[in-house]
Amino acid sequence: MSRLFGSVRARAALGATLVVAVALVAAGAAVLLALYANLTEQAGADAERTAREAAARIAAGQRYEDLPVDEDDPPLQVVDKDGRLLAATDKLERISGTGSTAVRPEQPAAPRGEGDDDEAGEGDDDDDSSPEPGEIGDEVSFEDGSATIDGDTADYRFAAVEVDLPHGDRVTVYAGAPLAAEQNAVDTALTAMLIGFPLLLGVVGGVTWLVTRRALRPVEGIRREMAEITASEDLSRRVPEPDTHDEVARLASTTNETLAALESSVERQRRFVADASHELRSPIASLRTQLEVAAAHPELLDLEGAVEDTVRLQRLAADLLLLARLDAGERPADARVDLGALAREEAAGRTGVSVTADSVEVAGSRGQLGRVLANLLDNAQRHARSAVSVAVRREGDRAVVQVADDGEGVPVADRERIFERFVRLDAARSRDEGGAGLGLAIARDVAVRHGGTLTVRDAAAGGAQFELRLPLG
Repeated sequence: MSRLFGSVRARAALGATLVVAVALVAAGAAVLLALYANLTEQAGADAERTAREAAARIAAGQRYEDLPVDEDDPPLQVVDKDGRLLAATDKLERISGTGSTAVRPEQPAAPRGEGDDDEAGEGDDDDDSSPEPGEIGDEVSFEDGSATIDGDTADYRFAAVEVDLPHGDRVTVYAGAPLAAEQNAVDTALTAMLIGFPLLLGVVGGVTWLVTRRALRPVEGIRREMAEITASEDLSRRVPEPDTHDEVARLASTTNETLAALESSVERQRRFVADASHELRSPIASLRTQLEVAAAHPELLDLEGAVEDTVRLQRLAADLLLLARLDAGERPADARVDLGALAREEAAGRTGVSVTADSVEVAGSRGQLGRVLANLLDNAQRHARSAVSVAVRREGDRAVVQVADDGEGVPVADRERIFERFVRLDAARSRDEGGAGLGLAIARDVAVRHGGTLTVRDAAAGGAQFELRLPLG
């Protein structure tokens, strides 16, 4: 079960089903409430109409016993201001929700105003005279209740209308309208919802499952291919990219870009290890040979050559260690470095090097930036005919260091290649003279780690001009 709901498809289908279920329940409740309110309001209007018709008859002087109180009609009551029942529907057995629970009139069925003067001795001949008209109240009140007529019990909506009769009498007419139709309509709607909602939720869940499955099918292909790449360690393989142009397609494209970058990085690492092994082999073999000869024939020891090989091996090891730290993502120190002072310091003691340097501060590692300047000066002196110039200045928000020589320059086609590791443009040049081909690669890597750039162009004197640009500290 946990594995099932661990699936994205299952969670998406369940989530969509829950959301739709909540929406349907809320909408269904609103519909039922609105339906019940509208039907109840309609029943109230029918009850008010019946009550006002009876009130109009009473106000016109009609006797209570002549009111439409047949058992086939909705329940009707006439109650005086003291709560006594004056008239009621025939065969009314029980009633609630009105002003009186009585079902039988308590006095003769005659409107107030007729015969009231008999006790005062003002004649019995006035019984047939027309009474004064009454006044029907404008306000109406509603109440829900029930009534039993001739053994049939039902729910009703009762309306109450007051009638003011002559001589200060007041009666209240209660008339009911059945709620059976309203209850049946609500019950029918509720039944339809109880049947339809589960079916609709099942359809929503199934459709979501199928759509999600179809949408995530490329993801499963990507996962399967990545698992095979991991097992085979073949970084040249790529995951399939769907033609949907959606998030999954962009995921596949990004995955392939990552694989390509990883393949390139591993390939560079392999070349680096191979080149480093090759470069280390030569000085180590030379040093071993000299030591073996010295061990057998001490008089033949080339001490100066052994020292040079040892120094060269030490420099190469230092270069390889620095490159390894840079590849590992080592962040440079956040110290203040005066590039002008650093350029003068690195140029001191070098023959044919002139320096024009302003005081420009940058943030970074003094040791690494000094290594950049030293490598650029070594490279410039190696290729210069007679002179090397160094200039340090500020340009906007950048510090600019230019190292130029008057040599033959760098061909345009090779201006990016010279920054690759273990690259020497002059293949015939000896390693003793040209180094291992790591100086410019280290210089550019350090520049990039400091947020800057290192490029080469033609110098004014005809040679090469290396330009280092770094953000100001």
